[in-house]
Amino acid sequence: MAKTVALLGALDTKGAEYALVKACLEARGHRVLLIDVGVLGPPQLEPDVRRREVAEAAGADLDQLVARKDRGEAVAAMARGAEVLVPKLYAEGRFEAIMALGGGGGTSVACGAMRSLPLGVPKVMVSTVAGTDVSGYVGVKDVVMVPSIVDVAGINRISREIFSKAAGAVAGMVETEVPPGEDKPLVAATMFGNTTPCVEAAKAILEAAGYEVLVFHATGTGGRTMESLIEEGLIDGVLDVTTTEWADELVGGVLAAGPTRLEAAARRGIPAVVAPGCLDMVNFWAPKTVPERFKDRRFYQHNPNITLMRTTPEENYKLGRILAAKLNRSTGPVSVLFPLAGLSMIDAAGGPFWWPEADRALLAALKEDLRPEIPFIEIDANINDAEFARRAAEALLAFLKNRQPSQRTTP
Repeated sequence: MAKTVALLGALDTKGAEYALVKACLEARGHRVLLIDVGVLGPPQLEPDVRRREVAEAAGADLDQLVARKDRGEAVAAMARGAEVLVPKLYAEGRFEAIMALGGGGGTSVACGAMRSLPLGVPKVMVSTVAGTDVSGYVGVKDVVMVPSIVDVAGINRISREIFSKAAGAVAGMVETEVPPGEDKPLVAATMFGNTTPCVEAAKAILEAAGYEVLVFHATGTGGRTMESLIEEGLIDGVLDVTTTEWADELVGGVLAAGPTRLEAAARRGIPAVVAPGCLDMVNFWAPKTVPERFKDRRFYQHNPNITLMRTTPEENYKLGRILAAKLNRSTGPVSVLFPLAGLSMIDAAGGPFWWPEADRALLAALKEDLRPEIPFIEIDANINDAEFARRAAEALLAFLKNRQPSQRTTP
């Protein structure tokens, strides 16, 4: 069955490249929706969505952008417009997949538009920056980055191969029918290596009760991805027992998830059970990457490439206040479970990060700052003990018992 693929790009400079991709897609029997985000010259290919419409979506005046001839200003304006207009076009049923080609500026514009689309919409970006760290372009969305190998500057022996195969990739993606599965309500859970026993035990209890559990590794990207899916309305409940990303955010580790971590469930009223899992540690890469200012701190070598640093009582007190402030915004049911015998595998009696004073500082801040109506449950166990996992799962099940599954939109 024919589908429509949106091709988004600067048609003033990439006309030949988009003409090739358009021909490849049409040869597969698909339709093409050409969206022009060029500004500085006339389009080399007739668009279906003109640049003026994109500029207007950003609240910008196209004639002024053209007159000023400021490429940076033009790229920024078209990026804003594409981010507004592309999801609108998708919601109207104008396309089922999207593809783009470009250098740094084109990648920025196109990926911003792609990030505005739901999970599951095929997104393919052929880019000159695809061989580098593309996390800033991809964010937490399912954007497929294809290295262009050569610059996106005309058709040659190399680019013809890359662009044609990328067109085949997006065609294959949009042609693929996802097999149906059992539609169970979804629970999101956060896990680290040092909370694995807890999450695996709780996951088994939740699955036995009829829930599908999505586990997110709390590495910064994992936390941001989970927050994004909660915002999209895909999640029915949250077992957030590994809030370690906030330690990295506060102290300066490498696995921070940003200042909005812990906000999505609170804002959307999603039932949540939260624990301070792995807030005893801040993450760095190999030992030589640890900043000099931390040289006198307590460390644990998790593996050759991961160095853990113990949080102090002062840092733990600040972390408790941050968690309380985030959870106090909750509009739905939430409870906090605190493991009195340690926050991780290595924060246990006799373990390398066992520091009761630091844990007590975290406990004190949470108890001082949490809203009185938020249940705060102290459990005389380590976070990885079976008793803690059981009570965490049962607390979330109690919240979910009388809640109807969210009206999720299947991607």
